[in-house]
Amino acid sequence: MTGTDGRKDAEHSGPGGYAAARLRLLTEGALSGPPRRAALAELTDDWLSGLFSAAADGLRGVCLVAVGGYGRGELSPRSDLDLLLLHDGGDTKAVAALADRIWYPVWDLGLALDHSVRTPSEARRTAGDDLKVQLGLLDARHIAGDLGLTTALRTAVLADWRNQAPKRLPELQELCAERAARQGELQYLLEPDLKEARGGLRDATALRAVAASWLADAPREGLADARRRLLDVRDALHLATGRATDRLALQEQDQVAADLGLLDADTLLRQVYEAARVIAYASDVTWREVGRVLRSRAVRPRLRAMLGGKPVTERSPLAEGVVEQDGEVVLARAARPERDPVLPLRAAAAAAQAGLPLSLHAVRRMAATVRPLPTPWPAEAREQLVTLLGSGRPTVDVWEALEAEGLVTWLLPDWERVRCRPQRNAVHVWTVDRHLIETAVRASELTRRVGRPDLLLVAALLHDIGKGWPGDHSVAGEIIAKDVATRIGFDRAEAAVLSTLVRNHLLLIETATRRDLEDPATVRAVADAVGTQGTLELLHALTEADALATGPAAWSSWRGSLVADLVKRVAAVLAGDAPEEPEPAAPTAEQERLAIEAFRTEGPVLALRAQTEPVTEEPAGEPEPLGVELLIAVPDQPGVLPAVAGVLAVHRLTVRTAELRALRLPDDVDDGSVLLLNWRVAAEYGSLPQAARLRADLVRALDGTLDIAGRLAERDAAYPRRRGWVAPPPRVTVAPAASHHATVIEVRAQDAPGLLYRIGMALEKAGVRVRSMHVSTLGSNAVDAFYVTTDAGTPLPAQDAASTARALEETLRA
Repeated sequence: MTGTDGRKDAEHSGPGGYAAARLRLLTEGALSGPPRRAALAELTDDWLSGLFSAAADGLRGVCLVAVGGYGRGELSPRSDLDLLLLHDGGDTKAVAALADRIWYPVWDLGLALDHSVRTPSEARRTAGDDLKVQLGLLDARHIAGDLGLTTALRTAVLADWRNQAPKRLPELQELCAERAARQGELQYLLEPDLKEARGGLRDATALRAVAASWLADAPREGLADARRRLLDVRDALHLATGRATDRLALQEQDQVAADLGLLDADTLLRQVYEAARVIAYASDVTWREVGRVLRSRAVRPRLRAMLGGKPVTERSPLAEGVVEQDGEVVLARAARPERDPVLPLRAAAAAAQAGLPLSLHAVRRMAATVRPLPTPWPAEAREQLVTLLGSGRPTVDVWEALEAEGLVTWLLPDWERVRCRPQRNAVHVWTVDRHLIETAVRASELTRRVGRPDLLLVAALLHDIGKGWPGDHSVAGEIIAKDVATRIGFDRAEAAVLSTLVRNHLLLIETATRRDLEDPATVRAVADAVGTQGTLELLHALTEADALATGPAAWSSWRGSLVADLVKRVAAVLAGDAPEEPEPAAPTAEQERLAIEAFRTEGPVLALRAQTEPVTEEPAGEPEPLGVELLIAVPDQPGVLPAVAGVLAVHRLTVRTAELRALRLPDDVDDGSVLLLNWRVAAEYGSLPQAARLRADLVRALDGTLDIAGRLAERDAAYPRRRGWVAPPPRVTVAPAASHHATVIEVRAQDAPGLLYRIGMALEKAGVRVRSMHVSTLGSNAVDAFYVTTDAGTPLPAQDAASTARALEETLRA
């Protein structure tokens, strides 16, 4: 049946003809989706126009106007009819009689009606007082009567909206936020409200209103399709229930899915979630742009006046190729995504660390031009992924920005199977993909408890990756995790740990809550599955992060105490496997040469050597710098560690890994000792300084003429702190029985310029000697172990070791 057929029925048969035509339109199935909604609106227009013409009887200065969803021509089967009877204020009694002759036939058919009778000035005044009324009038559409009245009202309402936008848009944003707080996020709810939840139809309407203000506009790609999909689901819901409902209840989902020709209810929910995600992300981008424009209007005229009318653009560097501008992370002018495959991860990590949103333009540019990462990934790419995952709550928004433009599946193709996948479990509050990111957020708070925070964070990201495949998701996930770990550049042993964590991510919680922990067989089984103390430590943290990310019902102090008890028992079984401090390897010929030269010159000697790895498997691929290996030999003396670390910090060099050890000179040279430092460093921005400058500053640092602390403080003061993610506090512990020859002090902290310098100064102040050290930066986490002794070369007494650890932790927390 067509709209024309329905119009003829309505015109010749009155209300009964309209009802029959409406029923045929909704039940015969010849039309669906947007065509059916448009046909239903047209059919209703013609019927109401006929009622108006018959009832008006020559009355002038009055018209019938559709507003809201009906004004947009989008009538779902059980939608309200939003109508305004507009008049010029003349014969009010005749207008009231006309209203009755239109409203009553609508009510007689059992249709929901939202109606009003107003003059243009009354309509504008009401709109000024009631934001919802104003939003409805933005979609005003003429049905019958005086067209000039409708046109004049539309023109005036749009002008009012644009003139008042700086005031009304913040009100609209607050209204959207309050509704989201009440209704939740459509993209995660098992029984979502298609209209009211965040990312639903109300938000799509709000985006239309923002666009009508001419102040900002929403990203257009995919938005119309997302809105259409939600409207199609609502249509099917209305027909399945026979009611005007927007809540997609569990018991209706199978029928709605079948009516839409979808495989099952999970497929339905996944499509709803995908649509909601598009609308929610478009809302975030749009409201951010509204805020930027309003701030710019308020501030820039004053700044331009001060600068003689010149435009102001402030850009602060965040990372190589990445800058902050107007409260967003954008690409630097010199950035070349087509030549820099690590750029998306570097930009994302910088944004998350700074607590800033990624610019939509930057994400789209990278998605359109960036070339694939090689397999395995270069070290920088892996480190930037770990930094992104370890950045806490800001990771969520940055990850969503990447996902909106397909960059997540570009990085991790296995992600596609879990994206927007619902979890029909009352305990879970998120979809699978969002739960994985939430677990990484929770894990970022626990990184100080583990020796390998990078493995913890990646395990958090991958622990449920198998839910996109049939069968036991832990078994499927183990295979996927091993493959992903190898692809992103972890070595074989690290990939084995990751796959073990994914395979056993439910082991501790299930054993602790379902088995007898007094039974030795129970503890032995867990020990056999875990294998090592390090893996047990990681699994404990992953278990807690996973449970906290699942929902409030999944974790409690009781569950936590049971898991901790189990971990303690398993650790006791594994205690015999605790490794001794490894014997240092024999020095290379180059190390020995530098040591001899340092002893003879009585000063520091250093050598720089670039480290590279191929970025492509093709023969023509250029090697990509991983950083620079810095070898330094210094005669054994106090203050070497803070001096070297301070000089590197002053020169904006990031320490990736570092080792320090004392080297005895050959007997034929002298019976002396030289400290040998083997570090891998990379420049924060630009190129590395020359070796001669580093050596000159190192000499000054050792003799006390270079004020390292002052230089670092001066630099920090020049860059105000950003309100980004708040890192968990540093943790300093004494590793029990880790070495027979020294006391091992472990430091786990957020990596920052000058961190190693502060540690070195604190250890110097404590009066201990650093016999050797093993420093690594895993993403944004520093995991450092310092083997310290007394002046006599023996381990510290237990009391001294504890006080040294406490003092160091207090220093780092200050």
